[in-house]
Amino acid sequence: MKMRLWITAAIFTAVSAFFIQTYFSSPSEKYAAFHSAENWLTDQSEREKSDLQDEPADRASEVLATLSEHDHDGGEFGVHIDGVKNRFETNEQEIALTFDLCGGDFGSELDEELVDFLRDEQIPAVLFVNKRWLTENEEQFIDLYEDPLFTIENHGTEHKPLSVEGKEGWGIDGTGSPEEAVEEVMINQQAIYERTGYTPELFRSGTAHVDESSVALVNRLGLETVNYDILGDAGATYSAEEVKESLLNAEAGSIALLHMNQPNSETAAGVQKAVPELQADGYEFVALDNKTLVD
Repeated sequence: MKMRLWITAAIFTAVSAFFIQTYFSSPSEKYAAFHSAENWLTDQSEREKSDLQDEPADRASEVLATLSEHDHDGGEFGVHIDGVKNRFETNEQEIALTFDLCGGDFGSELDEELVDFLRDEQIPAVLFVNKRWLTENEEQFIDLYEDPLFTIENHGTEHKPLSVEGKEGWGIDGTGSPEEAVEEVMINQQAIYERTGYTPELFRSGTAHVDESSVALVNRLGLETVNYDILGDAGATYSAEEVKESLLNAEAGSIALLHMNQPNSETAAGVQKAVPELQADGYEFVALDNKTLVD
């Protein structure tokens, strides 16, 4: 117990120093912040090196140290580009429901009706959590994390499109450099890890827009970029009937994108309409753990 408390204190100290420097420093100083956190932890003689291997700050510092001019060439930009995973391999009638929790001024609530329905029907789901939502909903986040029905994944820090050239997605400016792209992924990765000890394996950017260099960076950071082949609620703007019809277009191996942060939307009603019909057609809902993801 004492060792666990010591490890928690060590992580908190290092992470606090990292966040302070990250939010108020230049890109070069942010790079130093990753290293200072890493070095502080490494110098603690009671800490096993194996404990450091999966820490987001440690992985981020390694990637930042190996950036090259090639990483500044964004390449193709969009939602369904090379390297982005939109489906999964399966020989069964399986579908994955994924829900974004985006945060921000108009997206920091939780759709309790949707959560209750998934729990009542025992429907597993993958939840892509943004740091803005997490910091506004600490208790709800832990409640969702501790529920075995739900898998928590990374939806970025400031909900930006992931670009090394600052390209826009849906009118939102993307990250403007490889360094900013790394930060957009890994500050939230660290926040999730700090609270749970869990390291997400999947990433979805704000607006789902990415460029080729950013996708490669995400891979180097130890994650896969996952989008969708079923646009389930179009940013929580669809009517219940539109949500239902979208989900009924799913086929084996489909990944549906919906939202869990808009309780005033009709997403929950649409999901409740679609799920029984899909089950009647023989479909089963699954998480993406241990699934082979494909473009």
